[in-house]
Parts: sequence; C-alpha cells; structure tokens
Amino acid sequence: MTTETVTSETLVMPPATDPSHARSPRVRQLLVDSAYTVLSFPIGIAGFVLAVTGVAVGVGTLVIWVGVAVLAVTLLAARGLATIERAQLPAVLGAPVPRPAYLRPDGGRVRRLLTPLRDPQSWLDVLHAVLRFPLAVLAFVVTVVFWAVALGGLTYGLWDWALPQEGNEDLFELLGFDGGSLLRVAGYSLIGLLAAIALPFAVRAVALLQAQLGRVLLTSRAATQAEIGRLSRGRDAAVAAEAVALRRLERDIHDGPQQHLVRLGMDLSRAQRQLDRDPAAARTTLTEAGVLAREALEELRALSRGIAPPVLADRGLPAALAGLAARSPVPVELAVDLPEERPAPVTENTAYFVVSEALANVAKHSGARVCRVEVARSGDVLRIVVEDDGDGGALLVPGHGLAGLADRLRAVDGVLTVDSPRGGPTRAVAELPWP
Repeated sequence: MTTETVTSETLVMPPATDPSHARSPRVRQLLVDSAYTVLSFPIGIAGFVLAVTGVAVGVGTLVIWVGVAVLAVTLLAARGLATIERAQLPAVLGAPVPRPAYLRPDGGRVRRLLTPLRDPQSWLDVLHAVLRFPLAVLAFVVTVVFWAVALGGLTYGLWDWALPQEGNEDLFELLGFDGGSLLRVAGYSLIGLLAAIALPFAVRAVALLQAQLGRVLLTSRAATQAEIGRLSRGRDAAVAAEAVALRRLERDIHDGPQQHLVRLGMDLSRAQRQLDRDPAAARTTLTEAGVLAREALEELRALSRGIAPPVLADRGLPAALAGLAARSPVPVELAVDLPEERPAPVTENTAYFVVSEALANVAKHSGARVCRVEVARSGDVLRIVVEDDGDGGALLVPGHGLAGLADRLRAVDGVLTVDSPRGGPTRAVAELPWP
C-alpha cells in the first residue's frame, strides 16, 4: 500500500445482529413474491386473451383497414399491462429496472395511429403477454399449493375433530398405516412443517422465473437505450472537456511563454545591434534575455505538468500529487492510500487533472488558508476528496470552472459532487471507476 499520510482510525465493531431483523427481510420477500405470483395470474389471463384475440382479429381484418386500429388498440393495452409488470419487478428482483422510451405520436392522424405499430417495444409487450401466461399459471399453482399445504398441515390439529371420520380414509390409512388420530395429526403437521420450510424457496423460484421473463422482454431494450444515451453523453462530455482544455492551453501559452519569447527575440535583436557600438549594454541586454528564457522555460514546464507530467508516468499518481501539493500556493494536507497496483493511464491522468484543477480553483477563488486532499480506492472506485476552509459559494453550473471537471469525469463514467455553502467550507468529491 502507498500511503502519504498515516492517520489513526477508531475501529468500531458492528452491532450484534438481531435475529428478528434477519428474519424480517425474508418474510417480507416471501409476502412480496406471493402477492406478485397471485396477482399475476388474473393479469396474465387478461393479457393472454387480449394479445391473442387482438392480434388475431387485427391481422384478419387488415384487408379492410379496420385491423390497423385493432392492432393499435391491442398494442396500447399490452403497453398498459407491461407498465403494471414493470412497477412490480423492482420489489421482486431487488433492483430498479429502466423504463423504455416509447415512440411519441407525431404527424397526421394516420401516422399517429401507426405509431404503436412502428414501436419495437410495443411488440415486445405483446410477446410478453403471450409468453407470460404459462409461467403465471405455474407460479400461481405452486404458490397456492405450498401455502395451502403449509397452513393446512401446521393447523391440522386445530380442526381435525371437525372432519367426519366414518367412511373417510385419510392419507395414512391409504398407505396402510392405522395409528389413529394421533398419527394423523402428527403426520399432517410434519407435512405442513416441510411445506413451510420449502415455501419461501419454491415461491421465490417461480416468482424469479416470471420476473426474469419480464426483465428480458420489458426492460432489456430500455437498458440498451440507457447505455447508448450514457455513452453518448460521455462522448459529448469528453469532447467538451477537451475543447475547454485546448482553449485554456492556447490562452495560457499566448499569455505566458509566447509573450516571453517575443520579448526574448526583441532583446536578442537589440543586443545584436548594440554589440559593436556598446558592448556593456549588449551584455546587460543578454542577461535580461537569459532571465526571460528561464522564465519561459519554467512556464512551459508548468504547462506540461498541468497536461501530463513525466513524474506521473514514471512514478505514479502518489508522487505526482505530492508534487502538486508542494507547488500549491495554499498549504495542502495530502493523504493518499492506494494499492501497489496502478490503475489504467486514463484513470491516473483524470485523477491528476481533477486534483490539479481543484487546487488551482482553491488558490484563485477560495481565499482558503489550508486545503486537504484525500485520494483512496474504495472497491472498484477511486475516490478523491478536496476540501478547503475558504469562503465557499462554488457552483457546479455550466460556464464555471467546476463544470469542466464534471465533464472530464463524465467522459470516464465518473461523477463530481460539490458541497459549498456561502461562508464555506467547500468540499468536492470526485468518484471514477478503477478498471
């Protein structure tokens, strides 16, 4: 582990787990799964009848154009049932599911009527209504049977006396056991106990089977759309961040090294003219030119460090950040806790850029007396925290310096959050994936 600053941490033991808290989620999940499978049965029947009947009638009447309207209504109804299913999936799957973006009606009446027929997700909704029906029947039967056997068996001793015994043969008598009512109560109670033990697993299995079908048909396309949108936004953010960086680099070169080099050229020309008639003045001019050359070189080195310093490639992120902290006008408390394994170059470059820009903002705008930088890996995330005791009021809005940081992070699937109330302090947290 690479550690720049070692801090003491108080180890807190986790509280003892209460068995009731451990059981509560299981019971809640059982009730959710049971409600899902029971409610899905009538909805599945309605969806199957609607899909099969609507598609059959619509296709059969396409020749007289009535079928177009029938198919459109069928697809819209299937969309409504699919919306109900998507609302139930997060509770069963234990994770949120994306919602697809359906085509919006536009154009004339005919084009608006044909909009559902042109939407691939609408046809997936109809396909789900058809394929869901056998799974809904299976899930309903399994749920009802296991609940009935478990409850009936466990409570059999309470109502065995009410059953007529004359001419009635129970399960054990049919199997050749004649142990009387005691054997009957014990046997049925044991069966109920076994069913109760298997109940959560059986109901969970059929609920997941049905929910996975819904996830594949009703949300996979939406997930693909969301991923495409995320990648598109990341690309746009990368282009915007690169454009901002190039404009800033051009401005810095123009305002710094370029001015010094122009002045250096003028001084050298003047020294050349003075060399014959006034050697002392020429030496003075050459001395000034040397100072300008050194200043231009230092500024060029500073600009190169802001882009990608050699120490970052040679010695890694901790050494590069230590150099940044040493050059900062505001005193910096640096704490770096990273494994020996180095991240991908794009991750290192982005992390260096974030810290460099954050420290530059602190020096220019915050009025802070001290700044603290923490860089650590948490699972598959590289977390960077920059906090100062300045005046606050930093805004993460377009046109401000922090917007460029947010774009740079978004380009690598990172996020930036800023907490900067008026009067301070300012706390910026950047998180980017560790490939």
